Amino acid sequence: MPPVLPLLISIPHGGVGVPDEAAERVALEPPALLYYSDPSSGRLFGFRERVRALVSATVSRVIVDLNRPPYHLPPRRRDGVVKFRTSLGDPVWKDGMQPDIQAIHGLLLRHYFPYHAEIDMLLEREEIAVALDCHSMVPVGLPGQPDEGKKRPLICLGNNGDRSGNPRRGGLCTCPPEWVRRLAGIFREHFPGEGSVALNHPFSGGFISNAHYWHKGIPWVQIEVNRSLYEAADSSPARGSLVDLQKLKSLNESIWDAIERWYAVLEEEEPDHFFSSHG
Repeated sequence: MPPVLPLLISIPHGGVGVPDEAAERVALEPPALLYYSDPSSGRLFGFRERVRALVSATVSRVIVDLNRPPYHLPPRRRDGVVKFRTSLGDPVWKDGMQPDIQAIHGLLLRHYFPYHAEIDMLLEREEIAVALDCHSMVPVGLPGQPDEGKKRPLICLGNNGDRSGNPRRGGLCTCPPEWVRRLAGIFREHFPGEGSVALNHPFSGGFISNAHYWHKGIPWVQIEVNRSLYEAADSSPARGSLVDLQKLKSLNESIWDAIERWYAVLEEEEPDHFFSSHG
């Protein structure tokens, strides 16, 4: 058996499920639910047998977004923990059937808090050296986002720092700058070219990596993979996510190679921080 690395993998946006209590309210069809998720992120980062812990969501992010603070509620927060419209403006809920605050609280109690509780439990119980929050991103910035209309990198690594991985003024990095720069360097071997691998832009890390780093002090990196690497350009809410399975498999192997090599370097350079990779 290959060694099991003391890593935790979180995949919060890969789910496409609609909870029973919300099924009659939802306006989106299955292809749209798939498109508005992180399509195939469960396959991209499906390293369950190779890491000590893996947590993966089943509920769609447009129903309950696990990577948002629980107090970011609609309608004040357009892209909060529960959404009334998608990133492209499509209504999530049928007319007049948007969940009220009581229904939202029920969704959070059943689907949001258990995900975070599982992460807490695994970080407490298992010997986790580093945690990775894993996502995919559309190739071009969406309307209303800071990078609207701009082409995105192939890989974005976030540690809540600046574009060099260093702490922003008044901020706290979720992973040491030199560690995340090491990982970026290894990813650049797989994805050469200026701007192909970026740090903290367009995403520096969401609620999961920040909150759980603050709680436990275990380093977190958010990984974003550009969907253009495995998804057809004509994917859409109407057609769903059109995936090239061979590209997906190759990408999965490249991602694991980068993570495995990165961990080996850190284990050698930071032996006091890391646990045995066997077990």
